[in-house]
Amino acid sequence: MNSIRKLDWQEFFIPRLIKASGYSAILFVILIFFFLLRESLPTFGEVSLRQLFSERWYPIEARYGILPLITGSLLVTIGAMVIAVPFGIGTAVFISEIAPRWLREILKPLVELLGGLPSVVLGFLGILVLAPRLRILLDLPTGLTALAGSLLLGGIAVPTIVSIAEDALDAVPLAYREGAWAMGATRWQTIWRVTLPAARSGVLTAVMLGIGRAIGETMTVMMVTGNAPVLATRLDSLFRPVRTMTATIAAEMGEVANASTHYHVLFFIGMVLFLISLAVNLAASSIVFKAKKRAERVLS
Repeated sequence: MNSIRKLDWQEFFIPRLIKASGYSAILFVILIFFFLLRESLPTFGEVSLRQLFSERWYPIEARYGILPLITGSLLVTIGAMVIAVPFGIGTAVFISEIAPRWLREILKPLVELLGGLPSVVLGFLGILVLAPRLRILLDLPTGLTALAGSLLLGGIAVPTIVSIAEDALDAVPLAYREGAWAMGATRWQTIWRVTLPAARSGVLTAVMLGIGRAIGETMTVMMVTGNAPVLATRLDSLFRPVRTMTATIAAEMGEVANASTHYHVLFFIGMVLFLISLAVNLAASSIVFKAKKRAERVLS
């Protein structure tokens, strides 16, 4: 009798706890959005749109142009993903499809361990090791450039992409591979034309999460990109110092006067960053949803 009552209590409580956890995640995102909105809205009454989207960021002279910060963030993030996506997917394919089991048991925990390294440690290594070598190798005035930030952010995003993409590839049924082998396909043809397409939604999710990880990184880019708020639209901008939105917020929020124009503009930058991250996640969800619908139509 007691066991039946305990089972009834668990069936009543646990599903509601899971629902509450799911709803709380949505609630927290909405609360963050409204907090950013409340703190950033005064910006439009204090700074004109023309000045806000100008090319000069110099708050001491009341110049609040955020275009250099946006272009710096996009440049570093795109550079990071050019590095992280091929390396991440390639490593995931190697671990899931090629590596023997004993090697897989070593590599996967190692990759997840790399994903847990503090970003400030990687930034410190970037200052001491990467930046000086880039300066000498490429004959640059300084090694603290967008390229250094892209290389380190790519390294930060790789473990995220590898972990999620490898799980997606591992979830592909073995029957798919055996069917391809039975038709005479080589191992590479099976990977490229069967396994990867079957795991497309999971791999795309891994890439989008890697983008979100890169664009939201703070300490690493603040330490190795030079923090120069210049417009990053030239061809050689990758080899020059830049400043990102996250680095600007981290560097200036602690010293700004509460409720000042500078304070509100920093929250507006946070709102822009929030909307970019939201757009990335919505794009990932849309791609995954379309892939699932396409798979359902094929199976039906």
